[in-house]
Amino acid sequence: MAFAMGRRTAAALVFLLLLAAAPATARARVLVGMGDQKPAMFKDPRLRWLGVRHARLVVSWDVQRSAGERAWADAWLTAARAAGVEPMVAFGHAWAGKKRKVAPTKRTFRLAFDRFRRAHPWVHVYTPWNEANHCSQPTCKTPKRAAEYYDAMREGCPRCTVTAADLVDQPNMVRWARQFARAAKHKPTLWGLHNYLDANRLRTSGLRRLLAGVEGRIWLTETGGVVRRSYYRNQIRFPTSIDHAARATSFILKLADSQPRVRRVYLYHWNSVSLTQTWDSGLIDPFGISRPAFYALARHMGRDPSRAPGQPRPLAPVEAPPPLPPPAPEEQPPPPPPEEQQPPPPPPPQDENPPPPQDPPPPPPDDPPPPDCSPLPACPPPGPGFGGR
Repeated sequence: MAFAMGRRTAAALVFLLLLAAAPATARARVLVGMGDQKPAMFKDPRLRWLGVRHARLVVSWDVQRSAGERAWADAWLTAARAAGVEPMVAFGHAWAGKKRKVAPTKRTFRLAFDRFRRAHPWVHVYTPWNEANHCSQPTCKTPKRAAEYYDAMREGCPRCTVTAADLVDQPNMVRWARQFARAAKHKPTLWGLHNYLDANRLRTSGLRRLLAGVEGRIWLTETGGVVRRSYYRNQIRFPTSIDHAARATSFILKLADSQPRVRRVYLYHWNSVSLTQTWDSGLIDPFGISRPAFYALARHMGRDPSRAPGQPRPLAPVEAPPPLPPPAPEEQPPPPPPEEQQPPPPPPPQDENPPPPQDPPPPPPDDPPPPDCSPLPACPPPGPGFGGR
């Protein structure tokens, strides 16, 4: 009996040791959120069916000063709260004219952040500046200024979760992040990464460079498989198609799961609204039909894609009416007599001084259009340092 008890005790100890060691080899799947600027996303039953409980919004740093943008942000945040979704709010450049290039002082930024916090005290996850190392942003050449915004948020909301910076996977990423970390008064413990190049080239180099270059956790705060784009197609090449976007989405999720320091992924974006929009990485097409990338996400979340709710029913085919029979021979009117037939109209007189031809279309601009970097409703002019997307 004592021998049997000893064997059972030993087996229990082995089980407990294996259970304690399990997290080292098997980690819970990465948390998945959605990035989309449209509040209508929260009314789609497929979002809740997937189990998505986190979403990301990008606003201008002075959002509370613009009545139109403030109303739109309020509508988005209200819809998120009603749907039980935790928002992550990323601040960025102003959306109005010359103010896009303005980098506010730390004091001005703090005042703007405090105004936003008073309007939305239940929001607790923030990014100080969207794509701060991208040279469409006024912080591209000044990591120290971006670090001041990070410090302002940490000081203004000590209990909030604040990413140090949202970084684009371009050549200056690690150098910029290290300069940021040296300038910040609060030690960065969480970074955001937009790794569209990694995702759509099915590679890992951008994420691996950031993991090696900084300390702390990393969230992929904006990423996705691209269906269509019109920005920098010749300068920055990667595949785009509906099927490619599905492969890229699966790759992103598996990549994130393989890295213990990567805790969240925010896919951009939920749905496309046009067949000709300049950036399309939507999981849902303009007609409301789920794309293969949606199925890839559903499988990753442990869902059966065939059971997804809210799928629009295809329209029933409409049969064309049968053609009318030709009239009987006796009902056809006789041809007019020769004298009643009208001669063809004379050709128009030739103008001795014809008008000049229309001006040719203007030549393409020297610089290509800016990338849809957030992608926001309006994008800033390209900066001289662009080269990584």
